[in-house]
Amino acid sequence: MSDLREKLKIDSKPIEAINAFLLDPGNEIINQLLEVIHKYGGVAEINRKHADAGKLENLMARLQAAQSPYVKDLAWLIEQRDKRAFISMKDYVKRVTGGKGDAASLNQKNAVTLEISALQYFPWLITQAKRCIEHGELMPGRVIRVRHMVEQEADNGDLMAVAAAMRIIGASYVETLDTKGTDGSNVHLGGPETITGYFGGIGQPNHYPIRWVDEYLKYHTTYGVRQVLNINPGTVLVGYLLHKLGVDNEFKISVFMGNDNPFAILWTLLTARLFSRADGRTSLIGFNLSNSVNNETIRQASEIRRSLGLEDVVRFEHHITETWKSIVRQPYNRRAELVEIAKRVPNISAKHEGGEPEIEQKLTHPSDILDYFLAKSDAETSGLMPALERNYMEKHRSVTLTAEALIKAGIGVVCARNLHN
Repeated sequence: MSDLREKLKIDSKPIEAINAFLLDPGNEIINQLLEVIHKYGGVAEINRKHADAGKLENLMARLQAAQSPYVKDLAWLIEQRDKRAFISMKDYVKRVTGGKGDAASLNQKNAVTLEISALQYFPWLITQAKRCIEHGELMPGRVIRVRHMVEQEADNGDLMAVAAAMRIIGASYVETLDTKGTDGSNVHLGGPETITGYFGGIGQPNHYPIRWVDEYLKYHTTYGVRQVLNINPGTVLVGYLLHKLGVDNEFKISVFMGNDNPFAILWTLLTARLFSRADGRTSLIGFNLSNSVNNETIRQASEIRRSLGLEDVVRFEHHITETWKSIVRQPYNRRAELVEIAKRVPNISAKHEGGEPEIEQKLTHPSDILDYFLAKSDAETSGLMPALERNYMEKHRSVTLTAEALIKAGIGVVCARNLHN
């Protein structure tokens, strides 16, 4: 057995071949990547612009100059944060445990990040914040967005308002770029009637990886966007290469990538490690495994991640609830499994993409993954905006139930750090 295992050892020749390929001045695809970086002024200039664009004071100044109606909401949010209107973690633990629990005694090494998806419109965040203040609930520590970038950019500063809000509350967030196969470039996808095209991935065909980098660097340097969703092996690799070259980019791999077994997970993490920087950092910051994975796969994935030195770098993002329609068989609720695996596996986020199944099935408009592709104008014309906000708040209810379950089990949670800690 040991002799057979030795055959897996990678010798220096394949590494030399890879380096020769990457460093070849005539390498066409790498040259295309370098040209896009040059277009934005080079690595140092990209990082400088990103840091400057993402500063809260600069985002607020631009919103004020644009006379955005969201300025007053952001000012309110700052005021509530500064006067400690949100419940403290100490008091939250006491409330959840009936006065028996102690925040200091929670397992913080395996603290689970509370995650919600998708925050399509900035006003929903304010609705959520008001509820948290009124009912003594936690704002999530991680927020995912899947709204068209061009649309939110043009919508009263929605893109900047969310970016500012995340800095105010102390949460990480992820945007979803428009460069993907749902724009017509993937011949398999037209609409719901061609959804089987997703079996091959949403897709970023042909020249799209370079176009993806171009779009990413635009929002990275203009609005301080750091983390984006990644759905394709090509753009995942480009994301690694961009970071290796020195750009301070980050991304999360989508559930649509279909990583559903330990070998697929090993494949992904091997490449992340191969192109990590000298300090071990990689641009892969979040890794959304398939909805099909069980706790044993997550445990094995954790061992792979730890062995490759990525345990503190790459967060496993696990769907606890899903939209009622168009993505999984229902009922789908993984909360009990999460509480069990979180005792053994660190650096997990609990992603809530739907409400509780028993509530969702009774809603006039239950949550639907296809609503993510709905233009705001169409949602307004069809009168769906109140229903969509209700869907989001049902996801918040699920976040709250997960937080309570984890704390009752003695496991810490990562929420909006500027509001509750």
